[in-house]
Parts: sequence; structure tokens; C-alpha cells
Amino acid sequence: MRKIRAKILPILFLIFLVIVLYTVWDNNRFIIARQEIKIDHLPEQLNGFRILQVSDLHEKQFGENQNRLIESINSIDYDAIVFTGDMLDDVESTNYDSFFTLIEGIDNKENALYIPGNTDPANYQIDRTVEKSEFIQGMEERGVQLLESIYSVPVDGKNVHFIHFELSILKDPEYMGSVRGISKPDYMNEESYLLQQETLWEELSSLEDRDEADVLIALNHYPIPDIRIDHIQANPELVWPDYDLIMAGHYHGGQIRLPFIGALFIPEPWYEPNSLFPPQGRVKGLWEYSDTKQYVSAGLGSSGAVPFMKFRLFNPPEINLVILRGAVNGQ
Repeated sequence: MRKIRAKILPILFLIFLVIVLYTVWDNNRFIIARQEIKIDHLPEQLNGFRILQVSDLHEKQFGENQNRLIESINSIDYDAIVFTGDMLDDVESTNYDSFFTLIEGIDNKENALYIPGNTDPANYQIDRTVEKSEFIQGMEERGVQLLESIYSVPVDGKNVHFIHFELSILKDPEYMGSVRGISKPDYMNEESYLLQQETLWEELSSLEDRDEADVLIALNHYPIPDIRIDHIQANPELVWPDYDLIMAGHYHGGQIRLPFIGALFIPEPWYEPNSLFPPQGRVKGLWEYSDTKQYVSAGLGSSGAVPFMKFRLFNPPEINLVILRGAVNGQ
């Protein structure tokens, strides 16, 4: 027995060492995940429209001053770039450099949008008026715009409309505080904030007159699980617009993944009794439910919700290139 142990222990140690070294290497590289998405009514003008998605950076550095990530992004041809939240690692963090250095180095910011995540600083500072926070002001000075309501990208007479998901589901802005499933800032019930959000909500009314061939893409940090879609569609206080696509992040693709099993956990409070062993088709990538397509990035960084597990396992970081295709071209 001792001889067997003497042989097995070094092998187990070697396997452990290989996994550790692989994980360190894997956490410090990234891939470009490419996904073509078929839109049935897509006009020829928008065929091939390219959206680069960057999500869940969590203050991670890829090379000195983000040089490897910047070089990769600048090598990609895209029509819009979207940052879908958790660029920072904590709502109180002032370590903006990892994100600001990244966006300073990006060349193409003609259509650059950001939607906040649950670990990002607040969008606003509220006194008697609503002002954008220091973090948002710094980001916008560097060319990335906070998506507050709607942002349209025109292409030869047609448009891709990016909209704020949580605002778009409200039948009336007075229901804002009662929506389940979202993080609510401390200033949620401040009168000045509610008035500002009402003005932003009214901007969405322009969608009522949009061309039927235009594309409607909702951005959100949180994916929308099937159970929440059912809840929204059944709630008389909410609406479900005719989205062509929802883009989100947050899950990290299941930060810890095992071969042949997949994600062990995702942070999704809508799954009961917990989010262990989630449905693998709802962890990352493209899926469709209730005639709505949803694309979820596995992101770049890792969450420290459990400090000693702040790493990704068998789950390389990624940025995402989404390409819109018409029904004929997408076949």
C-alpha cells in the first residue's frame, strides 16, 4: 500500500501543478468569440452590421496598460462597440485606470456605448439636480457614452436602435421602483432622479414610429432568464417590446467550468432554490426563448464574490463579435 501511495501522490501533485499553471495561463489570455445572428426582416443595408461586445472586465489587465486587449480590439472591424457592465470590481472602487486606459487606446469609438453592471460605481450623483458621477464623466470624456434610453446608428436610411432594457419594459415610469430582478441604486426614489428617468423613458416613444426594417437591440448587464421573461410578459404593469436581440454579460460563462459538465454556478437569483448546476444552454452564447434572441458574453474578468475563487477554470476570457445577417444570408 505504501508503494502504491508513493507512486500515486507524485502523479496527483503533477496533475494539480499542471492544472494550476494552465489556469494561470488561461486567465491571462483571451479569445474573440464570433457569432452570426439571423434577423428575419434585416434589410440589405444592415446585413453584416458588426457589434463588438466587451463585458465583465473586473479591473483585469491584459498586458501593460491593456496593450494586448487594445491591439486586438483595434484589429477588428466593427460598426458599434458595447460595454455591458462590471468594468470595475466594486461599487466603491476608484481604480478606474484599467477601464479608462483601455478606452483611451481604442481607435474606433464612433458608436461606443456602456451599460452598468452590479460592481460598477453609480451612474449619477443626486443633490437637487441629477449629475453624472465622476466615473461616468471620465468615461464619456474618453469617448464612451452611457446608454440611458435609446441610441440609434443610421446606415443608408436604416437604423440599428440600441435601447436600455430595464427602461424599455416599463409601461409607465411610475412602476420603476416596483420592478423585480434589478439592482436599485440608493437614489431610486429621489424625486429629481425619477423626473429624469421619466424624461428618458419618454425618449423611447420615438420607437413607435420606427421603420419595421430597423433593428431593435436591448443592452443589459444581467441576462434575462426564461422565468423572468414569463414574469414580464404576464405583468400588466410591464411591456415586452419586439426585440430583435438582447445582449448581456454577468454570468462569466459560469466562472468555474468542468469538462463534460460545464458551469457549476451562475449568479442568477431567478433560479430557485439556487443557481447551482444551471441549464447549460442558458450560461453563455446565443439562445432563443419566446421568439426573442439573447446573446450573453462570458466576459473577461472574474468575480471575487468568494475571494479564494477569484479565477476562471476551463473558461478562457473572451470578447465577442456579433454579426447581423438577414434570413437568406444567415441560412
